[in-house]
Amino acid sequence: MKIAVIGSTHAGTAAVTNMANLYPDADITVYERNDNVSFLSCGLALYVGGVVKDPQGLFYSSPEELQKLGVTMKMQHDVEGIDTTNQTITATNLVTGETVHDAYDKLVMTTGSWPITPPIEGINLDNILLAKNFTQANTIIERTKDVERVTVVGAGYIGVELVEAFEKAGKQVTLIDGADRILNKYLDPEFTDIVEKDFTDRGITLAMNETVQRFEGTEGSVTKVFTNQGEYETDLVIMCVGFRPNTDLLKGKVDMLPNGAIKVDEYMQTSDPAIFSAGDCCAVKYNPTGEHAYIPLATNAVRMGTLAARNLMQPTVKHVGTQGTSGLHIYDLNMASTGLTETSAQLLNTHVKSITIEDTHRPGFMPTAENVQLKVSFDPATHRILGAQVISKADVTQSINTMSVCIQSGMTMEELGYVDFFFQPHFNQPWNFINKAGLQAAL
Repeated sequence: MKIAVIGSTHAGTAAVTNMANLYPDADITVYERNDNVSFLSCGLALYVGGVVKDPQGLFYSSPEELQKLGVTMKMQHDVEGIDTTNQTITATNLVTGETVHDAYDKLVMTTGSWPITPPIEGINLDNILLAKNFTQANTIIERTKDVERVTVVGAGYIGVELVEAFEKAGKQVTLIDGADRILNKYLDPEFTDIVEKDFTDRGITLAMNETVQRFEGTEGSVTKVFTNQGEYETDLVIMCVGFRPNTDLLKGKVDMLPNGAIKVDEYMQTSDPAIFSAGDCCAVKYNPTGEHAYIPLATNAVRMGTLAARNLMQPTVKHVGTQGTSGLHIYDLNMASTGLTETSAQLLNTHVKSITIEDTHRPGFMPTAENVQLKVSFDPATHRILGAQVISKADVTQSINTMSVCIQSGMTMEELGYVDFFFQPHFNQPWNFINKAGLQAAL
């Protein structure tokens, strides 16, 4: 059996590692554009900010390790065409220019995503950079050494983390986003207000509700950013406006969402029985709504890649769906979310009711007791839990992993009120704040 894998970051590396162990007699070939595999882009801002000193720690595998498993690694090879009828691949060796032809019995698409680059006037000026892979991270580090003013466009996770890194490095930082607040896809306003105040208190300029209209520069390098509301002088721009799935190779050949994300069933199989897909290039079942959704997260990718390998020969292990669970540490604040927020529910035309708990993470008689804010969203008709958010200076983010399990299992708020949690004064209260949310909903 001949297996071809296109792309080897999180999903691809997980798929290849498992397939090599599960199918030792298979002929497995990986096609990867870059000269590395398994880069943890979620650590990019930590690397840029100098928290991660050794970049090798951001890789959990290598082409050499995969080759030791008997896998053929075609690094720096760009796949340019897939003939799904004849099950063949055409690729170009980016080093030699040689054209490579290959065939497959099973194809695993793990091509990931790529930063969105809007067609803004002047976007090709020097010092307007992207933040996704290892090469781009190194470019950002090199270019920021001698600049004073940095502008980040896009206030999602990567954008916000980079803002922190640049401010800590002594840069004058401006954050621009077309939404009315930062992190709007992950947290509701009462949570993002806390982070925004922390930013402005540190001298960071927030330009929310502003859309970039053009860039201007001198001698080919960017010097100004113009929005619909003003202009900002800058020496460097980082574009972090989101990601799009890398799926052009299969456009019109398998079922996709309108944004191009490949639809897979619960066994990671596409509408073409010979093709499986995993990671940021495809859509996944979103448990709070039961629909396919595009949720590019490394955690989703490694799970899906593992399942693609397990189910390649026959349906074996079902994907249980995702809640889109994620966490973030910014300055002294720890925050995390899972499932629907009130904001995301409105965008999906889903009605939710919410309970907010404000508490301390442990009893007041302890030397320190940090404030905790927890918000839980649920279906007003069935009381089934649909989402949760938390923020605190104490690290209570694991509570959101607990809430993710609650959503996945279909738990109600009433059940949540009486879940068995331990009590120990070093860690929590006699009534855990998660319990309190369930109890309040039952009033």
